[in-house]
Amino acid sequence: MSTTDTILDAARSRAAGQPYAGAVTPQEAFALVQSDPKVKIVDVRTNAERDWVGRVAVPESQHVAVQWVTYPGGQPNPQFGPQLEQVADKDEVLLFLCRSGVRSRHGARVATELGYANSFDILEGFEGDRDQEGHRKTVGGWCKAGLPWVGA
Repeated sequence: MSTTDTILDAARSRAAGQPYAGAVTPQEAFALVQSDPKVKIVDVRTNAERDWVGRVAVPESQHVAVQWVTYPGGQPNPQFGPQLEQVADKDEVLLFLCRSGVRSRHGARVATELGYANSFDILEGFEGDRDQEGHRKTVGGWCKAGLPWVGA
């Protein structure tokens, strides 16, 4: 069994009963990207978040952006489905990423409803939850895990 298969099997069992394929840790997401060039991270944060906070440092062909909500205003992106169609094929493994793991679940769910059967949530998100002082990147997430990222 390949690294990809092993991780995806664990992800499926971890999120059994969810309306998407499964859930991966940030470390598993990075391992998937490294082991399979067809795996894509779908960053559902706003363009402003990627520009001002940072983004994952993975090959450009494996990092796509489709906002779940628009900036400014925070309204649901009415073009989410059509924009996803422009950057991903329905048979690809898609790993949805947001700031702390909420919007990514919604993105994975809607993608699944649109026929993307291999849609996975990246647990904890890019920045993780806030710590006791209100700061991010110290409790969970891609950055806290020490995975490569490019800051603003």
